[in-house]
Amino acid sequence: MNAKQNMKIFIAILAAASICLGIRIPAVSIDTSTAKVEGETTTSPSGEAVDFKNDLIPMFTKLGCNAGKCHGSAIGRGDFKLSLYGGTPEADYDEIVRRLGGRRVNLTAPASSLIFIKPARLISHGGGTIIDDDDQNAQLLIRWIAQGAKYVEQRQLKRIEVTPERFIATRIGEVTPLKVVAHYNDGSTREVTNLTRFVADDSSAVSVNSKAATATVVRPGRHIVIARYSTEVIPIEVVVPITEAVVDLSSAPRNNYVDKEILRSLAELRLPVSPTVDDPTFLRRITLDITGRLPGNIGEAQPGRLNREAVVDALLASEEFVDFYTLKLAKLLRIQSKIDKNRVTTTPQAARAFHDWLAGQLREGVGYDQMAREIITATGDSSKYGPATFYTAVEDARLQTEFVTEVFMGSRMKCANCHNHPLDKWTQDDFHGLTAMFSKLTRSQVIRLNPIGKNIHPNTGEAAAMKIPGGEFLSADTKDGRGKFADWLTARENPYFAKATVNRLWKSLMGRGLVEPVDDFRSTNPATHPALLNQLADDFIRHGYDIRHTLKVIAMSSAYARSSTPVEGNQTDDRFYSHMAHRPLEPEVLADAISEVLGVASQYGAETPGTRAVELRDGAIQSDALDILGRCNRSNSCEGAPSPTGPLAQKLHLFNGELLNGRIGVEGGRLDRLIKSGSTPLETVREFYRAALNRQPNKQEIEFLSQLFNDKKSSARQREALEDFVWSIVTCQEFVTNH
Repeated sequence: MNAKQNMKIFIAILAAASICLGIRIPAVSIDTSTAKVEGETTTSPSGEAVDFKNDLIPMFTKLGCNAGKCHGSAIGRGDFKLSLYGGTPEADYDEIVRRLGGRRVNLTAPASSLIFIKPARLISHGGGTIIDDDDQNAQLLIRWIAQGAKYVEQRQLKRIEVTPERFIATRIGEVTPLKVVAHYNDGSTREVTNLTRFVADDSSAVSVNSKAATATVVRPGRHIVIARYSTEVIPIEVVVPITEAVVDLSSAPRNNYVDKEILRSLAELRLPVSPTVDDPTFLRRITLDITGRLPGNIGEAQPGRLNREAVVDALLASEEFVDFYTLKLAKLLRIQSKIDKNRVTTTPQAARAFHDWLAGQLREGVGYDQMAREIITATGDSSKYGPATFYTAVEDARLQTEFVTEVFMGSRMKCANCHNHPLDKWTQDDFHGLTAMFSKLTRSQVIRLNPIGKNIHPNTGEAAAMKIPGGEFLSADTKDGRGKFADWLTARENPYFAKATVNRLWKSLMGRGLVEPVDDFRSTNPATHPALLNQLADDFIRHGYDIRHTLKVIAMSSAYARSSTPVEGNQTDDRFYSHMAHRPLEPEVLADAISEVLGVASQYGAETPGTRAVELRDGAIQSDALDILGRCNRSNSCEGAPSPTGPLAQKLHLFNGELLNGRIGVEGGRLDRLIKSGSTPLETVREFYRAALNRQPNKQEIEFLSQLFNDKKSSARQREALEDFVWSIVTCQEFVTNH
């Protein structure tokens, strides 16, 4: 046993004695010089006081000590609690230096301090060995104690610079070194790579060596490595081509800036593109996406003669567009009547008033920034003034903060209710400062200011001051802070509002957000195409926050017009738009499509017969058909990704339920009318193909169907066969999806 091992045992015995007896054992000598370990960079210059906030807190973060599964959990571990990822360093300092009778730090014998010997596992430690007693982290910690264990913050961190921000590998197994430089408010900089925690979003795709600060690509695709130093969290994009062969996309059509960015990304990933769809397919796709309807008789133009831009313009100018996008906004804003046992939360009149107000705004082409401002600042009788209904959708001010930030910022701020957000910039002050604004409102049919309303900050136990997220506290005499919040939110330079909006518009046409989920904007969840997201947002702002303009830009891109059929080499692509995604029709759209093809309308509650599902002004209107098809309960967010197989109930009812079986052959329906008019079976087949799929059956389909229908069968048998055919049309994948 060497001298070093003897020293470890001696220190452990002394430390155990100090804990058990409640006394301090004086000076145990250990080298506390600033000598660095071979190959590592010294964190602080020799002789400079160790910076608690900029040195020790990042060290605890890198070692995982203040992570949620360790001492950073809500209740800590082993009676030792640190703030999550060092969000409140002052509280961490008190926990380390002052709690437990001050026994975690031994100023006279730094190396026998509990804060050192526990992670070095010189005595029992539930987390195992975190540091070696002679590595750089150990030396830093001991040096801080030797200097008096003071709370020192020599400078304030402004930002960090990560190199590389984006790494394009040429092959699997390629390694890139990672480097982080901190920039401070006094103009100084220093490398803090050794105090930065690097974590791959998907460890099976990128292997990170924290000690060497390197990332090794393991799997093709686009992957993210997160660099965390102090309060800064920065994503590093790692790209590995998906195929080995270089793809020439120089001749691929480029209709606007959307295509430029999409094709640049596809070229880097070496993904070939699927061809452009024919006119009937484009017409069905765009009509469903803009109006929520099947094209009907619009598609009679000769192949190759369709003026696609004229069609897009006409659809955007239609009343059907207003109906469909009002429905989308109504889902986003959770508009539905809600009455519980004790109180009315949203009356049917209020739900309809809000829905009608939204439709009016869209019809008149009002900018989305103006719509958002009016909603956020609304007061009055919700049954008469629709926007006031926004404040009855959720039960209290804290849920309102979550709701507002989700809808208008695309941010999940709710984590900051209990602690600083671990994956984003939001603090508890941000969350409770915004909640303080909404606490000044009543929550009843009439929304009015409530001067005595307040929100208690969980850290202080006192009323939280109103605050702009990530910005300033409002003056104490502010009566209604929502106007200031709306000013900040809709300002041209706001980094959230326009991006969150265009991201949702992109998803409505392309099937997947550039940021996904669409309500989870944060630095650790970057867009697949950041430059494109920025351009869409800037263009949206320049054109007065015009929803129609942005939809047209996307719809006129060649990316939107791409076939949903993969080609060799792009089969696995699910996010880079080398081919169009198959998207399930929204329940309301599918219900209307079924009714239109069958020629039999659905009845929705007490609504006028013939009312379409997308026209319903209250999300709570009774409808077994919509429930079967999986409509969203608007009590919560409707933005979760739909199951690729669809709800089980929907599948069962489509296979053998009254939703279809009771209407396919009903008297007066499309099939019944065609049979009674004397149409031949194949004429009937062609009519249903046109109505449902906006195309005619191909040669193979005609050959197959010709065998099912012939003059030798009795009329009853013929009708049964036609009913089976109609059932197959309205349940096939081509019909229930947009593609």
